[in-house]
Amino acid sequence: MNKATFHRVASVVVLCFVAVMAFAQDANVAKDSYHVERILSNLVLILGLVTIIAGIAGIAYMSNLVLQAQKIQLMQQNGIPIPEKMELLNKETFWQRQYKQWTKVVPVSKEKDILMGHDYDGIKELDNSLPPWWVAMFYLTILFAGVYMVYYHFAGVGPSSTKKYEVEMEQAKKQKQASLAAQANLVDESNVTLLEEAEALALGATMYQTSCLACHGAKGEGGVGPNLTDDYWIHGGDIKSVFKTIKYGVTEKGMIAWQGQYKPADMQKIASFIKSLKGTNPPNAKEPQGELFQEETSKLATTTDSTVVSSTPTELN
Repeated sequence: MNKATFHRVASVVVLCFVAVMAFAQDANVAKDSYHVERILSNLVLILGLVTIIAGIAGIAYMSNLVLQAQKIQLMQQNGIPIPEKMELLNKETFWQRQYKQWTKVVPVSKEKDILMGHDYDGIKELDNSLPPWWVAMFYLTILFAGVYMVYYHFAGVGPSSTKKYEVEMEQAKKQKQASLAAQANLVDESNVTLLEEAEALALGATMYQTSCLACHGAKGEGGVGPNLTDDYWIHGGDIKSVFKTIKYGVTEKGMIAWQGQYKPADMQKIASFIKSLKGTNPPNAKEPQGELFQEETSKLATTTDSTVVSSTPTELN
């Protein structure tokens, strides 16, 4: 095999190997029973490609030997001296014999026996038989198709296209949830919004009971800290102000900054739960403190002291 042929074959092998490895990486995504099926499918694909690549390399090598032999034959017919390095090719090698057997190559001297009688601009048509290797591969594809049909469609062993779709959709759902969770933790006092989903408020209530109950009461009625259920707020009653107060705390009044213990998404849930306590009128509610805050006028109230977001850490309500 000359260098050019070797380089071409090597390039095909490398490209096929890279393609197979890139495809096989997808098998690592699934973690359920489908994971095994994907690995098996990839192994079959790899074995198939390796077989094809080996066949192409072998055919290319044997073709090169035959071409060299034909070249020697022409040189002999024309009285051209054969170089010493080509003398070894003057005899038919094992691979050349195998190539002729598997491709049914008809010697040039016997081509007149298989002429079809068609001549197009000097190109004569020969009645060559299909190569045995090609016929064998054709029958192998039929066999593979039968096994595939039984395995995936009749026996019910392999995953159906519907199952594959469901698995991939479940994976996409998990990826979406992970992406949304990452985005949720980018929230801060400048872009926080009020959450109204029941699940988010329930989580906020749980965290409130863990961290806020001691000072603000089990139902937000107030205690050491102010009442969170009325319309009066010390440091602003909009969602951004409540979030900021939770985040930075009010150290001079004993309220710690919760940003070291809760993620931004969690503080958003706590702030949203606190906002949901408005008007619940719990028993033993503490008297109002601060300035009256009205939600519908909160956008215009930024010029008043009651709703200005302080640049320093402040206390809830």
